[in-house]
Amino acid sequence: MISSIANSLESLKVLFNLVSRYLLFTGSFYLFFYVWKNKKYWMAKIQQRYPERKYIFNEIKHSAITILIFGLIVLMVIWAGKKGLTQAYEPINKYGYFYYFFSILLMIVLHDTYFYWTHRAMHWKPLFKWVHKTHHLSVNPTPFAAYAFHPLEAVIEVSIIPLIAFTIPHHPSAITIFSLYSLLLNVTGHLGYELFPKGFAEHWLFKWHNTSTHHNMHHRLVKCNYGLYFNFWDRLMKTNHPQYEAHFNEVVEKRQQGKIVSAEAALE
Repeated sequence: MISSIANSLESLKVLFNLVSRYLLFTGSFYLFFYVWKNKKYWMAKIQQRYPERKYIFNEIKHSAITILIFGLIVLMVIWAGKKGLTQAYEPINKYGYFYYFFSILLMIVLHDTYFYWTHRAMHWKPLFKWVHKTHHLSVNPTPFAAYAFHPLEAVIEVSIIPLIAFTIPHHPSAITIFSLYSLLLNVTGHLGYELFPKGFAEHWLFKWHNTSTHHNMHHRLVKCNYGLYFNFWDRLMKTNHPQYEAHFNEVVEKRQQGKIVSAEAALE
């Protein structure tokens, strides 16, 4: 009886954490850029038109299902960790703090590679129709699109957690930090606003990091720009859109020059 109650409380805690993180990140970015400061930052909007409400509601609906699936997988990983089946360790400094921070970087690099290749696989025509098309219903995405997946895609996306948990020695807090970083980059990738300065996409160092414009082009054009955090695999495999850097600079120039379509006109 006590064990069942404890398990139920653990499940509710995991679900609450996932929901609260999603709402905190997506909600705050949406309220700031699409509601509170929409007119002030409208010139930074990549596609200068508002997405229709039905698409925003669709993003939220699919995200709710995704969070439930994420919660189930995370609970399974937590259970496996308690049984000593994962690579989780205690205390935090067991392998030193250098390794602790290195493990987070390793998770990010592994996830970037995992995402690129699973993402490309989901663009294979037979898989795209049944798995990935749901995410691409957001042609002009908002932050809520970050988790707007078909249930099968949600399983693929969250599978990075057990992959990390069973292969990389880690302190549980390292996975938490990695998950927060992943959510933040996912939300900003779907932000619909470009905030980086002109030349960022061409700079010898910064060009290796993706931008909101990069992923926005993927949603609009589909067959290009597959990367998540970094631009390494897209450059190596030549899957960047050929006009990516030029389009990035065009978006930033319009922002700097104040060339905007008014928010009111965009709603008409």
